[in-house]
Amino acid sequence: MSGMRCLRLPSIASAWSWQHVPPPPNQSRRLFGRWAPKAELMFLSQSLRRCAGSSASSAHESLEGRLPVARRFHWLMMTLTLTLALAGTLPAHAQEQAPGATVQSIRDWVTAHNPQLRVLQAESEAADARIYPAGALPDPMASVQLRGIDPGNPSLLPANVGSTTYMFQQRFPLWGKRTLSRDVATLAAGASRFERDATARDLVAQAEQAYVRYWHSRAGVTVIDRQIALLEQVEEIAGVRYALGMAAQQDSIRAQVERTALQGERIRRKAAQREAAAMLNALLGRRADAPLAEPAAQPVLAISDRSLEVALQRLERGAHPAVQASEAMAAAAHSNVELERRNRYPDITLGVGTMQLGNRVDSYELMLQVEIPLQQRARRDRERESRFLETAALARASATQIELEGRLGVAWARWSSAREQRALIEGTLLLQADANFKSALASYQVGEVDFGTLLAALSEWQGADLARVDATRDELLGAAEVRALTGDTP
Repeated sequence: MSGMRCLRLPSIASAWSWQHVPPPPNQSRRLFGRWAPKAELMFLSQSLRRCAGSSASSAHESLEGRLPVARRFHWLMMTLTLTLALAGTLPAHAQEQAPGATVQSIRDWVTAHNPQLRVLQAESEAADARIYPAGALPDPMASVQLRGIDPGNPSLLPANVGSTTYMFQQRFPLWGKRTLSRDVATLAAGASRFERDATARDLVAQAEQAYVRYWHSRAGVTVIDRQIALLEQVEEIAGVRYALGMAAQQDSIRAQVERTALQGERIRRKAAQREAAAMLNALLGRRADAPLAEPAAQPVLAISDRSLEVALQRLERGAHPAVQASEAMAAAAHSNVELERRNRYPDITLGVGTMQLGNRVDSYELMLQVEIPLQQRARRDRERESRFLETAALARASATQIELEGRLGVAWARWSSAREQRALIEGTLLLQADANFKSALASYQVGEVDFGTLLAALSEWQGADLARVDATRDELLGAAEVRALTGDTP
């Protein structure tokens, strides 16, 4: 092109490094220094327009002769710095891999990002922080008493009054009250940690169930897409038979109607998929429209117990943190009963002081104060309240145990029933439905059965596959509940 050597920009970094060009003719170097970027871009644009289809190697050699090595290196380093700076400004959620590929990624995300768990963790740490203050001594008291103030010439200076007494007092709870108070706070903190662990189990189980629904909706759509593709093939066969005069046009139209109905079912399952994704994101502590990774495979939720009896025995041993939390609260209530009983005995307050007369210390003082338990009715009511609270805590622990056992029985029944149903479908029904469809298809091609029989066989076959997916979903939902109750959930 007019003897001009063409260039091609291999990368953005190279474009930046090629921006230095000689100044245009009849222009001073100082003037060129002010509008050089614009001139350089114009030069690159003109070069690109003139050099379409030219060799990249010749263009590179042409431009290499124009650019000093140091200047190219300078622009390359500036481009690298700018790229790294822009990469550093990306939001954290954009750099972090989205969960959803495996069920383990869901568990990890829940334990790390769920806001409810963060609340419970903060409350647990706050309960731990209350342990030491519960058994600490109360703050001491310091007092200053000015006596003998002259009404005619009042003054608040210790040297200008009759006498000044300085007193330091400290109250001492006796009879083991401080130890009991610390025990109550310690047990309450332990109960808070157990409640956090129980909530974490439930949230992980709910997240696993939401993930199962997310996977199930996608698997159902896959089955329906396969059924729609099969209907298209069947429709083709019906069209060929109609063209040959071997079948009625109604067969092809009926296949189209069936396909339209399946497309409606697909829309419904896609809506269920979006709903499952929004629910899963809510449990993960993310926006409802946050992207989720595609499930890599069917989730696996294994159960270690061989029978319901073994699972119930494990639960009876107090392995669930909700039971442990209830028992810890009952123990705290028992310690509080003993604390209220010991409040019958008075505490003492010790004080030491000194008296100042003028500018000298005249004497020292020692004080002993003892509480007089005159409010007997209030004390008896507090003791009665603590006993009722202990009774309520024990009943709550028993109710929690019974509730968990009931939930385990229901979840185990659902899981075992769905597992048997899935095994029946996979081992028998799918094979029978597949053989029935293949036989009906072969018979229809030779005109031995009508089109309705073929469509019925296809619907039964794909319906069995959808039933397998649904049974797998029910089995996994029950497994997630059982795992949360027996402790298999990590």
